[in-house]
Amino acid sequence: MYLERVAEHLASPGGGGHDVTFRTARYPGSAPVEHRDGVTYVRGGGQLSVYPRAWWYMCRNRFDVVVDTQNGVPFFARIFAAGRPPVVLLTHHCHREQWPVAGPLLSRIGWFTESRLSPLVHRHTPYVTVSQPSAGDLVDLGVDRDRITVIRNGVDSPAPDNTNPDNTTPDVTGRTHLVTLSRLVPHKQIEHAVHALSAVLPDHPGTVLDVIGDGWWSENLRRCAADLGVAGSVIFHGHVTEAMKHRILARADVHLLPSRKEGWGLAVIEAGLHGVPTLGYSSSAGLRDSVVDGRTGILVDSEGDLITALGGLLDNPARRRELGDAARARALSFSWDATGKAWQKLLADLVRESRHSTR
Repeated sequence: MYLERVAEHLASPGGGGHDVTFRTARYPGSAPVEHRDGVTYVRGGGQLSVYPRAWWYMCRNRFDVVVDTQNGVPFFARIFAAGRPPVVLLTHHCHREQWPVAGPLLSRIGWFTESRLSPLVHRHTPYVTVSQPSAGDLVDLGVDRDRITVIRNGVDSPAPDNTNPDNTTPDVTGRTHLVTLSRLVPHKQIEHAVHALSAVLPDHPGTVLDVIGDGWWSENLRRCAADLGVAGSVIFHGHVTEAMKHRILARADVHLLPSRKEGWGLAVIEAGLHGVPTLGYSSSAGLRDSVVDGRTGILVDSEGDLITALGGLLDNPARRRELGDAARARALSFSWDATGKAWQKLLADLVRESRHSTR
């Protein structure tokens, strides 16, 4: 979403009307080439083969500037891009904690690439990341702080409902709703949300956990809910439309984000739009930026603390509303327009400097 919104801004008249190509992998049902909202999407390859396909594409096409997205492993545009255009390396967060899920061999290769090889290759490259904790992680890997720009996520505000100005959708049955909004992959640790639900149900019967999102870890989560005897209280919504996502968030009482690592936590801000506070882990890095601990949500240090804090919030509706009101006020201060403008300035300055240095 971050990449799409930035690309759309740069392609828009207000963003300069640039010719923007978004190179990515294929997925089932996708077109190899698609034009949408002014952006050209070119797709090829899968989870691993996307890299050599992208290298070949960059060798055959020239661009004025390249944004290389390092999701653990960069595309090394600095090496493969034809004509050696200026490159910006975008990384949402470091993946030290996530690599083990890739297996013993790939995890070693991946972490070596991210922590040693990439900083060496990009030792003169400007970086962009989405939060101050993520910037700190990059500094720990040897990236100079003055080469890092923090450009935070924006947020898509839900369409206004004139009959419901607070964008709330209460459950007419009176049930309490917990919600997670996430890809269903191991490092998101959605099991902790299921465990927390199981722990609070005896004192808060009728509590429901809405799980928005999907992923290859979905069946494991369903088994977890069944093993704990709470399958009937966990609703797996899968991928939903934007409108449905906001309707589910709007009826929630607490947003749980027990992820092992986040670069920022866009879901925190999306939940905040509806006055829903977030409960997550302080070790998750980006949440220390997207959640103002004790004001727009609560950050804890362990799964036991997560359960205790959730029980406390469910017992104290006034405290939930106080946190939710502050979360809404903060969420409204973010916009994709501001994110796009920051990128627009950064790239314009970079291209200008590059052209000046080659004269």
